[in-house]
Amino acid sequence: MLQGLFMHVVNMEHYGHLINPDSYDTSRAAPELHEQFTNKLDWELHYLHEDFYKISVNESYELEQPCTDVFWFPIVNDYYCDDLIHTMETFGKWSGGTNKDERLSGGYENVPTRDIHMNQVGLEDHWIQLLKDYVHPVQLKVFEGYHSTLSAIMNFVVRYRTDEQPSLRPHHDSSTFTVNMALNTKDKDYEGGGVRFIRYNCTLVGLRKGWMLMHPGRLTHYHEGLPTTGGTRYIMVSFVNP
Repeated sequence: MLQGLFMHVVNMEHYGHLINPDSYDTSRAAPELHEQFTNKLDWELHYLHEDFYKISVNESYELEQPCTDVFWFPIVNDYYCDDLIHTMETFGKWSGGTNKDERLSGGYENVPTRDIHMNQVGLEDHWIQLLKDYVHPVQLKVFEGYHSTLSAIMNFVVRYRTDEQPSLRPHHDSSTFTVNMALNTKDKDYEGGGVRFIRYNCTLVGLRKGWMLMHPGRLTHYHEGLPTTGGTRYIMVSFVNP
């Protein structure tokens, strides 16, 4: 043995990792959605969009801006979208789409939709953590100079269909900024749909599944949900920093 010789050994091969199975509840409609805290690495590999990493690791990555101050970027993949829809449809307690809403503290919704809140299916904390981990860094990049602790008390999946509520009247959101994520695909799952930002006369249709729109909520981005003319359209919406 040589004296005074320092040896540094690194194993660069990945042979797997430990997981925590204790929280995996097979009685849930989509158990993997709930693994975000206990098995985060596997959750990320299973659900994050493959192109999201281009945003997170590439400082020069330019986000698409299809309308003024409306930013569009990939966030989750088809597995996440399909599991979230499955969770909501399994729960099945869609709101009535009227102004009366007992889920809200004041019992009144000014611009009602047919929806289910994330806290109704036990995913509120998971979704807010997703916003903090993956959306907040993007927000800091595109809305330069706006710094705050992220919060969101309205997080919900909306269902549009011709025999229920096909569209949404023009409105402002009760938020500093809003995120709106398509959960399924135009011309495959539904016809019509989309959003129009009235002030800018800018219309977006055929929104990409798993991609998120991020835009200011109050004052500037008055918008409407365009009619779904066939099938069922699902979107995930959050009013951030109300």
